Amino acid sequence: MEKKVAAFGELLLRLTTPHYLRFGQANSFEMCFGGAEVNVAVSLAALGIPTSFITRLPNHELADAALATLRAHRVDTSGVLRGGERLGIYFVEEGAVHRGSKVIYDRNHSAFATLKKGDIDWAKVLKDCTWFHWSGITPAVSQSAAEVCIEACETAFRLGLTVSTDLNYRAKLWKWGQSAGEVMNRLLPFCHIIIGNEDALIQILGIRGKGHSESERLTSCCETLASRYPQARKIVMSIRKYINANHNIIGAALWNGKELVKSDECEITHIVDRIGGGDALTAGLLYGLMQFAEDDRKTVNFAVAAASLKHTIRGDFNLITKAEVEQLMQGNGTGVISR
Repeated sequence: MEKKVAAFGELLLRLTTPHYLRFGQANSFEMCFGGAEVNVAVSLAALGIPTSFITRLPNHELADAALATLRAHRVDTSGVLRGGERLGIYFVEEGAVHRGSKVIYDRNHSAFATLKKGDIDWAKVLKDCTWFHWSGITPAVSQSAAEVCIEACETAFRLGLTVSTDLNYRAKLWKWGQSAGEVMNRLLPFCHIIIGNEDALIQILGIRGKGHSESERLTSCCETLASRYPQARKIVMSIRKYINANHNIIGAALWNGKELVKSDECEITHIVDRIGGGDALTAGLLYGLMQFAEDDRKTVNFAVAAASLKHTIRGDFNLITKAEVEQLMQGNGTGVISR
C-alpha cells in the first residue's frame, strides 16, 4: 500500500505586518494560510508524499480560497468538513535582531474549535492512509477539539496506522480548563513517533533532562519519555539556539531505543520567516522515517536541511523540493543562481 499521510488540525488565516512593522504601526497585513498540521501536509506533498488534510471550515469564499490553495499544493481535501461560522485567524508581528516576533490568536468559536465528537467519520477518512499526524496545538484549541483529537488517535491506532505528534506547546492556547499535561497524557499512548524539544517536555510533561551536556540532557529526556510511553518507536528532539531574531542555529536528535543520533547543526544567519520552521522539520523527519528506513542520521540531517530552507521562504508553507534539500545536505548552501 502506498504511504499516505493524513494530518489533522486547524487551517488558519495568517495576517502578518509588512516590513517588520509593529502592530501599532501597520496599516495593512500580508495574508496567507497556514497552521502547524497543514504546514506538515503541504511540506510532505512538496516532497512527493501523498497527503490528506482533515479539518472543518466554514461555508464562505475565504474558506474556499484556503481549500483551493491546498489543492494547488497537491493536498487531498476530501476529508475537509464544512460548517461552523468562522475561520481561525492569527496575527504576526515579525521580530528583528533583538526584538522577538509576537503572535496574537483569534480562534475562539471558529469552525474547528466547535468541532464535536462524531462529526468526522474517522474510519472513512483514514481508510486509504498509513500514517496519521497531529500536534499539541490541536487539543489546545478547545475542549471539543481535544475530544475529537482523542477520537481520531484512538481510531488511527486501532486501524494500525503509524501515529505521530509534535508536542508544540502554546501557552496562549491552553485556556479552556484542563492542563496540557492532563490532555496530552491521554493522547501520547497512541503515538509511535513523538517530536518535541526540552521546553515542551518541561511545560507539558514536567520532564527535565539530567546531565551537564546537551547530549546527556536529551538522552535523559528521551529515556524518560520512552519509559512512560513504551509504544513510541522513535523520539525526536529539535534543537534551536538563538543568536537573535534573525540568526539561529538549528539541529535535531533522534532516540531509537538504543542511542541518541544527532544531526549536523545548521546556522541560519538571515532569517526571512521563522514561522513554520518547526513544521518543516517535522515533515522532513516523517519523510526520512518513511524513505530512509533505519538510517537515522540521514533522517535527522534531511529534516534539519528542510527546516533550514523554510527559514528562507515567506509564509507558513515550506515550498521546497527533495533535490534542494539534498543539495543543502551535500554542503551546497551558497545560494548561487541556478541558470
